[in-house]
Amino acid sequence: MTTARAYAATSPTDDLVPTTIERRDVGAHDVLIDIAYAGVCHSDIHTVRGEWGPIAYPQVVGHEIVGTVAEVGSEVTKHKAGDRVGVGCMVNSCRECENCQAGMENYCLNGNIGTYASKDVDGSITQGGYATSVVVNDDFVLSVPESIPYEAAAPLLCAGITTYSPLMHWNAGPGKRVAVVGMGGLGHMAVKIAVAMGADVTVLSQTLSKQEDGLRFGAKDYFATSDESTFEKLSNTFDLIINTVSAPIDLQQYLSLLRLDGTMVSVGAPPEPLPISVFALMGKRRSYAASNIGGIRETQEMLDFCAEHNIAPEIELIDAAEINTAYERVLKSDVRYRFVIDAATI
Repeated sequence: MTTARAYAATSPTDDLVPTTIERRDVGAHDVLIDIAYAGVCHSDIHTVRGEWGPIAYPQVVGHEIVGTVAEVGSEVTKHKAGDRVGVGCMVNSCRECENCQAGMENYCLNGNIGTYASKDVDGSITQGGYATSVVVNDDFVLSVPESIPYEAAAPLLCAGITTYSPLMHWNAGPGKRVAVVGMGGLGHMAVKIAVAMGADVTVLSQTLSKQEDGLRFGAKDYFATSDESTFEKLSNTFDLIINTVSAPIDLQQYLSLLRLDGTMVSVGAPPEPLPISVFALMGKRRSYAASNIGGIRETQEMLDFCAEHNIAPEIELIDAAEINTAYERVLKSDVRYRFVIDAATI
């Protein structure tokens, strides 16, 4: 076992605090990664505050991880010491079910093992990336292209793939009108990626406060959803709506913006159930769906796509001592657009 410095939650209500954790020895198929940067995701906050269900404490979160390979196991061939790598939301899966065999480990029928707050194969609880090192099975380690700025690469491992996957699955591209609901950590990535795919992109945000940014990222239009006339103006407009908001919204209003056979996809995960009327779907054969990150193969595809199109998240780099303040700012939507922890400060 090796020791890593980390920041952990000790209860749903207390601040995260410095601690040390044990990482397992490097097995034959393992990779030891010296963590350089870890992104702060709203999922981290939901988890440590018990909003998605009870967890075991102390808990180290963080599933947007980039770093360099420090050591590899005897059977590892895809990675070597010194490589620039990343780890996202999963660290293992059964590898045997039909979904895993199809490269969609995120939908493992036996339940994938999350980077944090999951029961690992040895019965221990996984601890995430707010730490100085991590040991991960080599099949769940991604290669991070050199052209992606190092400190900005981490959020791609969650925010990037969470938006890339549905945009690919629902065929965003030339001739498609795509709306992005919410202009936060997920939303700004959805805009950048959809624009790079060739789609006609519109941002739907509560206010126009981030309009300049949205247009700079390539969106053609930007509307305030607090203005009721927005829903009248945009009725029957979009082929695809990506909802990145992790809070309740009026689904009926947004579904009215879809054209015939249009689809609205939620990638944010509010703790509360969202009511939906069948009549909002029936009129134009609309669909409502949700999407959850992506498989390892697709995540690598996303990283390569972002490298090819010079896409990177907009970040605020913080010291570990600022994590608790960052959490409060995330909850106030006071970040443009993703916090990233400098692991050297842990």
